Amino acid sequence: MDLQKYNQTFKKLAPAGFYVALRVGYSFPEQDLNWLPDPWVEAYTARGLVVHDPVMKWVYSQTGITRWDAIRLPDPAGVFALARSLGLRFGATGTISRPEDAGSRSYGTFFRADRDFSDSELTAFLDMLTQLHTRTTHLPDLTPAEITALRMQARGLRTKQIAAEIGISESAVKARLAGARRKLGARNPAQLLSIATTHRLI
Repeated sequence: MDLQKYNQTFKKLAPAGFYVALRVGYSFPEQDLNWLPDPWVEAYTARGLVVHDPVMKWVYSQTGITRWDAIRLPDPAGVFALARSLGLRFGATGTISRPEDAGSRSYGTFFRADRDFSDSELTAFLDMLTQLHTRTTHLPDLTPAEITALRMQARGLRTKQIAAEIGISESAVKARLAGARRKLGARNPAQLLSIATTHRLI
């Protein structure tokens, strides 16, 4: 099943919205599927709720899948109440991480407005998350020069320091890192390091 077919299936099972983050490394997903309603995204972002969200705390401390009403964690910022007020009355969240995943995990959050999710729907979500998490992603080959620059950046060296150590110009270092970022589809340096680490490129 290709990503678009997964997307369509998630939409059928979670008609009020969903978000799936695949192979999250340091902080960024390698890929994501986002079909959340704008009012939820805007309110969640404006209030900085990710650091207070009991669902995210559950995601990073568990594996498996659960309905939101079974998450018994403090919710001082009122994430659950906000979701309900915006029509996301019934939620479910699943998360996958294996010992061989080098710390990465995939997770998904799914919503309905009309009823709670059935056990079979929860099983379907977890099965699809597992398939997406474990499927092989073909990445373009990085050049040895790009990998060297990435490894040095991962050690915390700045562009100027990398240039001095290798014996090239700063612009050449920037070009190598930009090439790696373009090939791996990373939006910024942090995501670049996350993807490279997850796939053991550095």
